[in-house]
Amino acid sequence: MREAEVRALLMDPATKSPVILLKDRNSTKAMPIWIAEPEAISIALELQGQRFPRPLPHDLMKELLAALGATLLQVVITQIKDGVFYAKLVLRDAQGEVKELDSRPSDAIALALRTRSPIFIADEVFEQAAIESPFAEEEQFEKFVDQELSLAELRRRLQEMESGSNE
Repeated sequence: MREAEVRALLMDPATKSPVILLKDRNSTKAMPIWIAEPEAISIALELQGQRFPRPLPHDLMKELLAALGATLLQVVITQIKDGVFYAKLVLRDAQGEVKELDSRPSDAIALALRTRSPIFIADEVFEQAAIESPFAEEEQFEKFVDQELSLAELRRRLQEMESGSNE
């Protein structure tokens, strides 16, 4: 498994869908996952440290875990099937038992961000879905993310890189 971190929340101009970009902590590769708008908003609010006066669903999930004495140990993106990603929540309940619950990756990521729990990606999923960053240096990747460029720009840069290596 590879530990990942949320590096960007982008809008795919082709599909008008939000895309979360998970970056492998030990390489320059990143994995895009297309998500629904409500989860994108929830993730964006958490990344920006904003709070609503009333709890959003992922805030409620965090509070439920705490009230029941459970801890989110980690989330794992477990598989990709027919273009759909699957994830699981790995929890420790109040009695110390470890339990795994099926989850959508977007919900798992939103909850992991709120509980400061690690995000992992199964190696086979990462190998299938990750893209090589077009940036040689981590600093270049940071600058790209900070500029909030679109996924189309990322795709363009990847194509430029590929065409340059074929010459």
